[in-house]
Amino acid sequence: MIDLNTLSLPELFRYFTADGRLNTLLTLARDEDLGEAGDITTDLLERGDEPAAASFVAREAGVVCGLAALPTLLDVFNANIDLDLQSNDGAAVEPGTPLATLHGPVRELVGIERTMLNFVGRLSGVASQTRRYVEAASVGRSVICDTRKTTPGWRHLEKYATRCGGATLHRLGLHDAVLLKDNHLAGLAPHEFADRVRAMAESARQRFDMRFFEVEVDTLDQFEALLALPDELIDYILLDNMSNDDMQRAVERRDALGRRVQLEASGGITLERVGEISRIGVDRISVGALTHAARSLDLGLDR
Repeated sequence: MIDLNTLSLPELFRYFTADGRLNTLLTLARDEDLGEAGDITTDLLERGDEPAAASFVAREAGVVCGLAALPTLLDVFNANIDLDLQSNDGAAVEPGTPLATLHGPVRELVGIERTMLNFVGRLSGVASQTRRYVEAASVGRSVICDTRKTTPGWRHLEKYATRCGGATLHRLGLHDAVLLKDNHLAGLAPHEFADRVRAMAESARQRFDMRFFEVEVDTLDQFEALLALPDELIDYILLDNMSNDDMQRAVERRDALGRRVQLEASGGITLERVGEISRIGVDRISVGALTHAARSLDLGLDR
């Protein structure tokens, strides 16, 4: 299975949009705005067909994402607009930074305006939120990972945005990696827990082409039980909602035994905590807030 984290941003965008869902989302957005009657406000303009230029700009600092989708947006809207990109996805921008210049009839420029601002603003908000976490974690050794806490239908795009912000992609869904969580293994004693995990890991490696095999633990007893299993069975152990002290003990224990399994912190991760967690020495920190708590970046289209 391809390692998505090795792809460049243009390659990743093509991979995530090859199935046509970008066209589907933009078609839905177009139909929400235009309905059956079209843009009745613009139809009132006396000079709606006159050529004009508009500048797409950032109105606040952040990381831009979604510019790669603009050619598809223009195609879906059947807009007779010339697009001159002046920035790239993943670029850090300041207030006033030009992102693109658009040339075309007034009615077509204003017809795409809101969808373009909504779309690029949302993805840029995710990328900007991600960059804040990545920078905070840079004081230690951890990489920041995204989660499945994404907007339904937007998962691939929002995960692309987290990559634009500097994150490492986690699993895409339930189909491409195994992540055994508490609800999968509820009620098992530590020794039963390890035996069940061993059996499932062996089965998974025989049956599936998967990105990784990961197990969530809530206690250090569960963690110790997993350390008794062979290294090749488990790729990651997720330390769920553990205190900093318990995560430190887990890292020290893993290192003292010379085990290769990587450790992931998750649950209750805030921007204020992420630096100290990274210093503990976990390998990954997964953060749902990259997507579910991101605010759209303020962008504008100015004539």
